Amino acid sequence: MSLVRDRFNQFRGKTRYVVCRIFLHLAGDEVAPLLGVLNGAAREAVESDGDLEVLGQGLTDVCENLLQLSPYWQAAANEGDVFWNEGEAGDYVTELFTDSAARYLSTPDFDAPNPEPLSLPVTRNLIVMLTIASEGEVPQLETDLASMNALTTGLKTIINLHHQGRLRAIQVHFSPAKLGDELTYEQILLNFPELITL
Repeated sequence: MSLVRDRFNQFRGKTRYVVCRIFLHLAGDEVAPLLGVLNGAAREAVESDGDLEVLGQGLTDVCENLLQLSPYWQAAANEGDVFWNEGEAGDYVTELFTDSAARYLSTPDFDAPNPEPLSLPVTRNLIVMLTIASEGEVPQLETDLASMNALTTGLKTIINLHHQGRLRAIQVHFSPAKLGDELTYEQILLNFPELITL
């Protein structure tokens, strides 16, 4: 039935929007530097006042770093939906944004002074949450991404969507959001129950 509705809406000239959120848990001593990449992308996004091109470049950098860190991927999950109405797609993006921002330790504080690096514990667990809205069909994201191959393809697809100019909304959240915060396995189980072991 969904396929028939899709074809009918295409025939009527409506634009199709795919909204998708990906969760990825990385673990190991080598994941801590990714916090610098994530915070840098977040800072640039704030400074650019949400410019989609800047957000897209930051998202591309994050995805490329995630792909390089694939040996440290532990678990993943994804969710999303398809819309034929831009307002409804926007409402769903806002809903996902609110949920991601409320997740445990997922709010960076850019005004806080940087603590001494030697006094900080090393972040061994990191959860990255990517939310995007794109125009058109994106079969690589409209599927279960809780496998190494599917997730790899999904992240590469997000990079391509940016270069094709098809992204309409971009959000990146991560927990913990700053150096010095630690995320235990118990906290992951409690606050990120969607995750499926890869």
